Amino acid sequence: MRAAIRDELRPMLALAVPVVLGEIGWTAMGLVDTLMVGPLGPAAIGAVGLGSVVAVSIALFGMGVLLGLDTLVSQAFGAGRLDRCRYWLFQGSALACVAAVPLTLASIGAAATLPAWGLDPEVLAMAGPYVRTVTVSVFPLLLYTAFRRYLQAMNIVRPITLALVSANVVNVAVNWMLIYGRLGFPALGTTGAAWATVASRIYMAAMLLAAIVLNDRSRRAGLARVPRRLEWPAVRTLLALGVPSGLQILLEVGVFAAASALAGRLAPSALAAHQIALNVWSFVFMVPLGLNAAGAVRVGQAVGRRDPAGARRAGWAALALGAAFTTACAIAFVAGGRLLVAAFSSDASVLSTGASLLAVAGLCLIFDGTQGISTGILRGLGETRVPMLTNLAGHWLVGLPLGYTACFVLGWGVRGLWVGLATGLVITGCVLLAAWHRRSAGLHPAP
Repeated sequence: MRAAIRDELRPMLALAVPVVLGEIGWTAMGLVDTLMVGPLGPAAIGAVGLGSVVAVSIALFGMGVLLGLDTLVSQAFGAGRLDRCRYWLFQGSALACVAAVPLTLASIGAAATLPAWGLDPEVLAMAGPYVRTVTVSVFPLLLYTAFRRYLQAMNIVRPITLALVSANVVNVAVNWMLIYGRLGFPALGTTGAAWATVASRIYMAAMLLAAIVLNDRSRRAGLARVPRRLEWPAVRTLLALGVPSGLQILLEVGVFAAASALAGRLAPSALAAHQIALNVWSFVFMVPLGLNAAGAVRVGQAVGRRDPAGARRAGWAALALGAAFTTACAIAFVAGGRLLVAAFSSDASVLSTGASLLAVAGLCLIFDGTQGISTGILRGLGETRVPMLTNLAGHWLVGLPLGYTACFVLGWGVRGLWVGLATGLVITGCVLLAAWHRRSAGLHPAP
């Protein structure tokens, strides 16, 4: 089995590396926003971080619903059914258009509730306009997601990497112009960072649409002949796979959004430390998240070609790569956390608190990577409900209540919140690894 897993590492890396680079490009936008508003002070850092988490939490539900395309397109591709791949592209894109309306309204509603969150007044004054502005990008973000799932499920990953890397250039340029008022543009502060995010997401969707059209023309694959109607049986299939995935992502990201809201009740320096450490953690998590996507595709393609041994190899190879990476990062978090935080702020309180938060993250990092990758490889099998229920129990029934108690009852402050989050991740990682072991062991060759 070990030799078989080693054989799988090369094709897994060939798919995973561009996807990981794309994920890093995605997260780099948040890091760049945080860095570029840094000179405005801790409250600006906290407002952008909190506003970004709130806005993305809602959009990520719609993005999660579209993760059903991973299963359907990759299995169709593994079976050699390119016509079905194109069919699912259109159905997924149509679903993205429909879902954008309620999710945009939900984002607007979330922005309206911010005054009731008990936030620091300075943070609240900047977070509200940020969330309302980013809401404009929900529609292009969902289209980008549908296009991306289609391309990577067919092993077409370079355009995704190119789109995300170049989108960072767009983000930096628009941030530079609008945060501080360059080239005659008004100085919008944190709201300028929000408009940069909107511009970047529109750009990403347009880039991937162009990649799909160009790929179809080069292959003469007949994309133009795909039926132009939304078929409700197909939508129900997508929703049956995607809604649990969307809820799982919403539960996972939502618990961090809730933790950020709770941190917003603390001093601005504590919130800033929380957001900086969370940004660094999220940046590192992009590697397990890329392996999540690559693992889902490799497992799904193996299922499509009726190769259960190949599906098992793909899943364990993704987990092995993730474990090696997160172990190395955990050492860096514990040993060099202060240096990492210093890239964002020179405030003594932020430095001290942020370093301690990264130490907590380091202790649970391998479990975080395991749960993230296990979610993807289970999705390749078509299993999306177990990750949803596990996230509900681990994060919301254990992690967040424990974090709240440690922070506000025991008086541990923001560090207590992170102890709770880490505990939820340990539980979730262990349960999902066991679920993968059980489900993959039950795969049998087709007769």
